[in-house]
Amino acid sequence: MTKSGFVSIIGRPNVGKSTMLNQVLGQKIVIATDKAQTTRKRIKGILTNDKGQIVFVDTPGIHKPINKFGEFLLEEAKVSVPDSDLVLFLVDGSESAGKGDKWIVENVISKTNAPVLLIMNKLDKISKEDKITENYKSYQALFDKEIPTIKISAKTGKNKNKLLDLIMDYLPEGDLLYPEDIVTEESMRSIVEEIVREKILLNTKEEIPHSVAIKVDRYEETPEIDRIYANIFCETKSQKGILIGKGGSLLKKIGTEARLDLENITEKKVFLSLQVKVEKDWRKNDKILKNLGYTTE
Repeated sequence: MTKSGFVSIIGRPNVGKSTMLNQVLGQKIVIATDKAQTTRKRIKGILTNDKGQIVFVDTPGIHKPINKFGEFLLEEAKVSVPDSDLVLFLVDGSESAGKGDKWIVENVISKTNAPVLLIMNKLDKISKEDKITENYKSYQALFDKEIPTIKISAKTGKNKNKLLDLIMDYLPEGDLLYPEDIVTEESMRSIVEEIVREKILLNTKEEIPHSVAIKVDRYEETPEIDRIYANIFCETKSQKGILIGKGGSLLKKIGTEARLDLENITEKKVFLSLQVKVEKDWRKNDKILKNLGYTTE
């Protein structure tokens, strides 16, 4: 008996959705940092085992939007929920429920008929059992009935197998939805864009991480080497200066770190050319957002 289905992962920014997905898949397919808005688009991660196939849909962190780009992020998260066979509501279990969690329950989870699992993450950060119980009760209070719950650590992998077994219990019987050797639907172009953005997130601070977007201009593939030409878009000249760095030092560091990751993924040499361009207020411009791929299908 084979089972298969779609499982949406939703939650506030920075609760560990991408870290959890990489952990259960056993490899990195989505970027994960400790900064909000690390995930910007829905990304499918596909796990196939002897029981069947789970198609995870990782979504951007949900919060009230403040611009056109924020509206896109919210829509990306919301659109994955209605067709899911199961919704994983991932929360930071080291903290009690907050306004953001309440907003998600009222505006997203309440709109679906799919079963919901509460996943309490980051429990490696606290040891007091009474504090864990207190936090658990605060999340349960958001619902009008008790929600099945599992406590995990996405960082260490604690209870990973227990979580996967529980997810399988909820999925319908059916044939595999994807070939069993497929781990993601993402194209190499989008993987390049995400990895470059991850290196920017890790090497910059303040407004820079949220003000950049990456677009691959050309991707030339040969058996020996992949040649990739990409643009980094930011909103101001001062941001451009920061991204390039003194004598081009920061841009070179970002490019080198991204290239090494890409060589591990492609298992061959990679040439990566990065250029920084200013695109004023791109997060507020529908046309630019569409050109950068930030449009919900």
